[in-house]
Amino acid sequence: MFGFKKIKEASKNTPQDIEDQLPTADSALPVEKKSEGEILAEQKEILEAEKVFREGIVSVRDVIAPASFKIDRDFLLLNNTFIRTLFVMTYPRYVTIGWFAPIINESLTLDISMFFYPMKTGVVLKQLKNKVGTMEAQIIADHEKGSPRDPIAETALRDIEDLRDSLSQGIEKFFQYALYVTIYSKNKEELELATDRVENLLGMQLIYSRKALFQTEQGFNSTLPLGNDELGITTNMNSSPIASSFPFVSSELTSDQGILYGINMHNNSLVLFDRFSLQNANMVVFATSGAGKSYAIKLEILRSMMLGTDVIVIDPEYEYKHLSDAVNGSYINVSLNSESKLNPFDLPRGIGGESKPEDILRSAVITIKGLIRLMIGEVTNAEDSILDRALLETYAKKDITPASDLSNIEPPLMSDLEDILLSMEGGEDMALRIKKYTEGTFSGLFNSPTNIRVDNQLIVFSIRDLEDELRPIGMYVVINYIWNIIRSEMKKRILVVDEAWIMMRHEDSAKFLFALVKRCRKYYMGVTTITQDVNDFLTSPFGSAIVTNSSIQLLLKQSPASIGLIQNTFMLTEGEKYLLLESAVGEGIFFAGAKHAAIKIQASYAEHQIITSDPRQLLEIEEAKKEFEEAMLAEAEGGT
Repeated sequence: MFGFKKIKEASKNTPQDIEDQLPTADSALPVEKKSEGEILAEQKEILEAEKVFREGIVSVRDVIAPASFKIDRDFLLLNNTFIRTLFVMTYPRYVTIGWFAPIINESLTLDISMFFYPMKTGVVLKQLKNKVGTMEAQIIADHEKGSPRDPIAETALRDIEDLRDSLSQGIEKFFQYALYVTIYSKNKEELELATDRVENLLGMQLIYSRKALFQTEQGFNSTLPLGNDELGITTNMNSSPIASSFPFVSSELTSDQGILYGINMHNNSLVLFDRFSLQNANMVVFATSGAGKSYAIKLEILRSMMLGTDVIVIDPEYEYKHLSDAVNGSYINVSLNSESKLNPFDLPRGIGGESKPEDILRSAVITIKGLIRLMIGEVTNAEDSILDRALLETYAKKDITPASDLSNIEPPLMSDLEDILLSMEGGEDMALRIKKYTEGTFSGLFNSPTNIRVDNQLIVFSIRDLEDELRPIGMYVVINYIWNIIRSEMKKRILVVDEAWIMMRHEDSAKFLFALVKRCRKYYMGVTTITQDVNDFLTSPFGSAIVTNSSIQLLLKQSPASIGLIQNTFMLTEGEKYLLLESAVGEGIFFAGAKHAAIKIQASYAEHQIITSDPRQLLEIEEAKKEFEEAMLAEAEGGT
């Protein structure tokens, strides 16, 4: 602009003005006088030079502009690249969270545009009110005519009513939503294959799309980073389904430390997590039978042991035997005919704030009282008081008092408690009910000194061979013994309680498990609670409290009978609900603190051989073992 201004000013000067501005004869250097024609010619030359300079400057538009651009009915040819735009036309009643992730993760070159047009809530409510009136009138008219009920119309009416409630309460907003996908390919064949792939991925979720026929240029422009919607093909949608389709935000559960739990189904990232990094290391696992819950936990156990974590398992169905044998763990069978014995009266050495003998003794008495109630049934208030005194006297009989040194003691047995109750007024009836555990059918289980050792990284207690009547009692005794181990030595540990619903059926055992879950954090331990009977577990007040005190939750495939309770407990969206109903084996939702994501449990071939629970595969592994052992034996005999 400076050059133009000077030229314009020069053009206004007259020859006389120019002559006045020239140097005089008194100047040091002589100046050649120019005629008016020469000056004008010089100005013209300057203007032409400036014009040529400006034309030589390359703009950004010149850089990005294609060399050629051909518009066809259903594609564009940009230089040598074939381009096609798809728009989404209809959606199903429900969409799952991350439904757009498979398209994002495809190895295709795509441009994606989403346009959101907010609508006034008052206008939407008015339209919905009119729609409800029309639908109700139609349903009533059909009913009066004797026509069969229309489930589709009734479902649509319920959906509209729910949406009206959400809009009125401000929970939801309403939008017009447009979604466009532009595909880039090197040739026409690849373009057709890529188009079919994207349409099939959408169609698998009942989401239907169309090609932008005779609007290829408008579709291409709509997916450029300009913010222009030149197609204008929208669908009415409220906040929740729109949020589920937004592809640029996904839950990341990847940390620098921890073990691999599985693959994030939203974006194929790794779910790598350290459960001990949360406020507590407790975990609950809910799934139907055969959904892969034991498989997932065995995989966690195997990987945790690689990082030096000790693991203790209560195995009700003989599922962890193969894993224990593979890692040279201790497998302890708790049954009437087993040589392994556990004494419920054992005391821990005590660490930290529980090192005082009176505290340890008081805790042991409370725990054994819960066990006795499991064994003999309900007790009255008077009997409870008698039982409390009898337990203190039973320990005192072995010189175990609040003033004793607990480092070298011999704990009493169940028969000692029976003798004390027989000697107390009002205790005869309880002694009689305890007798079957000291001299009767069940005498071999809880009336012997403890004779097992637990100095292994993996310890599995099997209660499969216990009768159904004894299973809750057996689990209670085993967990109490484990609790004594934990309080005696602080280590990084995981306790796995499989089929925990067995303990939830009885108040005392449920209360004991809840107390363990609450207190284990200060002993550097996490409790994993596994159950397939969701209703029994969650309807118990202690079951709900266990879920609340567990920072990690793993939900795998659920049955329709329990999905409602699961949805209310974990506040799942409709998409997450249907994900759990339709998920394959080993797929579900992983919650870690405030984050959660859809997960797929993934094991290597070697890990799978160790942790599989498939009977057919286990038989094949056993046959392969026998063949290997026979071959080694034959080779050894041949060598000798």
